[in-house]
Amino acid sequence: MTENEQQTTFENWLRQHKALLFKVIRSYAFTAMDQDDLFQEITIQVWHSIPSFRNESSVTTWLYRIALNTAIKWVHKERKHNQADSLDHAEHILQENQPADEQLAWLYHEIYKLDVIDRSILLLLLDGFSYKHMADVLGITETNVGVKINRIKKQLITKSKKYDNHGI
Repeated sequence: MTENEQQTTFENWLRQHKALLFKVIRSYAFTAMDQDDLFQEITIQVWHSIPSFRNESSVTTWLYRIALNTAIKWVHKERKHNQADSLDHAEHILQENQPADEQLAWLYHEIYKLDVIDRSILLLLLDGFSYKHMADVLGITETNVGVKINRIKKQLITKSKKYDNHGI
């Protein structure tokens, strides 16, 4: 693959799938600066992955895999540097970047609280991926995906009952 072909593919993928990438970025990074950093990390990984893409999966599945794996690694790296930060400390950041829809803001807040694998599963589920695709992206079994989804749903239902003010 020539560099021009790689550049064209890269630009097309970013243009066509930027919503997917920003959904992952928004779920793993909350400040504008962190979102920019994570976006750069993900785009670098996408750029480097293009020559190894063999069309064995869809571009969407491929990009999700790259974005989620990069985001998970980024979170672990950031936690090592910012171990003193907690969710309580990030609360004001979440408030500043809340979407206009209160239910969506609540959902993003709850997604942030999930561990990285559950967070990834929920994002894939919200995008309508099948259990098989989720298993392929995350490298776990379909059965494990199903079990985790059921646990996440129960957890969110229980939490939503506590937050009547969110209208959920």
